[in-house]
Amino acid sequence: MTLAIFDLDNTLIGGDSDHLWGCFVCDRGLVDSAEFAERNEQFYRDYQSGQLDIQAYLRFALAPLAGRDPAELAAWHADFMRSVIEPIMLPAARALVEDHRQRGHRLLVVTATNEFITRPIASAMGIDELLACEAERVDGLYTGEPTGIPSFGEGKVVRLEAWRKAHGESLEGAWFYSDSHNDLPLLKQVDNPVAVDPDETLRAYAVAQGWEVISLR
Repeated sequence: MTLAIFDLDNTLIGGDSDHLWGCFVCDRGLVDSAEFAERNEQFYRDYQSGQLDIQAYLRFALAPLAGRDPAELAAWHADFMRSVIEPIMLPAARALVEDHRQRGHRLLVVTATNEFITRPIASAMGIDELLACEAERVDGLYTGEPTGIPSFGEGKVVRLEAWRKAHGESLEGAWFYSDSHNDLPLLKQVDNPVAVDPDETLRAYAVAQGWEVISLR
């Protein structure tokens, strides 16, 4: 089955859910706002420049989840979806996903944002299959530690390869949509790479390679 693979942040939604979650927990007073907000902004700049230490960032982003009751976290995320994510969900992105669904393609989100934040967003987009950075849980509670191979940069290629082998899928004819130069390793693997509202680095590379460049905004 042909794969239609999507990045999430700034691709299917009009913002970065990881960065916005950091803003959200500050706004709601769920963390020490001043220090957390400063570090959140610095990590986002590191991501944009291609300098992100993914393990350090994951520990930072997952820390507010550690030891929290699942019901409390679910309430936080429901508020986040309603107040932050739903306003930036893109009708054109929904239409693109539905077009691939109607063509019989297998839909998959591959994102560097952690699974706690992204699974409900992917589900709201009508995509059930998700590869995201994984968070350790013990006795049903998040520990604040990441686990497994982060689905970031080359890690997206590694994670997708393992998923494909487990599901008996190939990359023949596959599509991958992304906004970020951080996703060049995976974009280079597929037959149909598409730059979506790309950053300057990805736009220049896509144009030079003759890749399709689109906007969902």
